Amino acid sequence: MRCVCPTAALRRQTPCMLSERYELYFAVVFFCFQQFLKLLKSMTSCSVVPKPPVRRVAIFGGTHGNELSGIFLVKYWQENGAEIQRAGMEVKPFITNPRAVEKCTRYIDCDLNRVFDPDNLGQTVVEDIPYEVRRAQEINHIFGPKGSDDAYDLIFDLHNTTANMGGTLILENSRDDFTIQMCHYIKNALAPERVPVLLIEHPNLKYATTRSVAKHPVGKEFPPCTIEVYKITEKVDYPRNKNDEVIAIIHPNLQDQDWQPLNNGDPLFLTLDGEVIAYKGDCTAYPTFINEAAYYEKKQAFVKTIKMELTAGHIRSSAVGQNTS
Repeated sequence: MRCVCPTAALRRQTPCMLSERYELYFAVVFFCFQQFLKLLKSMTSCSVVPKPPVRRVAIFGGTHGNELSGIFLVKYWQENGAEIQRAGMEVKPFITNPRAVEKCTRYIDCDLNRVFDPDNLGQTVVEDIPYEVRRAQEINHIFGPKGSDDAYDLIFDLHNTTANMGGTLILENSRDDFTIQMCHYIKNALAPERVPVLLIEHPNLKYATTRSVAKHPVGKEFPPCTIEVYKITEKVDYPRNKNDEVIAIIHPNLQDQDWQPLNNGDPLFLTLDGEVIAYKGDCTAYPTFINEAAYYEKKQAFVKTIKMELTAGHIRSSAVGQNTS
């Protein structure tokens, strides 16, 4: 599970400065995680397919060293851990990329949030191995191994964005009843605050994220539920010339319009000579990560999504006699 909060003010301030908007969503992340712990507190094994109860949860901050909400919260909880601990469950706050955090930069050699794939996790450690690949192997050793029964039950990874996305939950699996139920619970707990859910499951867009080390068993008792999600369909690059140079900016009408409907003919980009490049599509799209500063190097102006619904089945738990407040 990944939680993303906006830091749009970072576009006009130095990377380590806070803004009122940053502090607002820092509070949203804090409250969101408190609700998450309430949901986990009395989790037990599923009554349909017996599985071990949720017992080990990690909170990651600093996967990207210049995204400060998670860093501040994890460091705070490392010093004041009583409030995140629950009877019968271990909750471990963890700084994932300490060298990048120290330099207040996204990464040192490569994006840590893209190297948790089998090739990188199985790479032989040599002197010139990228720092983040070596760090991914260390994290996989501590919280995994990925895909094994020994892996942590859940990893809650805290991030920031310079896009105007609001507090956002990111899912990687549309068939995981546990994470769908958790998103439903958190969205209700934070209402009327809007909490979009971005589904990044796509056959041609592969992610190898830090949180993918964990497994997601089901637990606790919740009736069937349905949530609205925004499923990623395409990454859209900036217009470029034959030298692969960007020749247009995000159109002012699109800037900060994350999650808003984008229809055929709506403006997307504006060239330096004033030409408007419009959206050409057969159906309404919902763009997000618009003009995200960290994605310039990834050649991504925004991602297109479509609205869809995910349904989770009834999750039952055995009686444990624990208060969930």
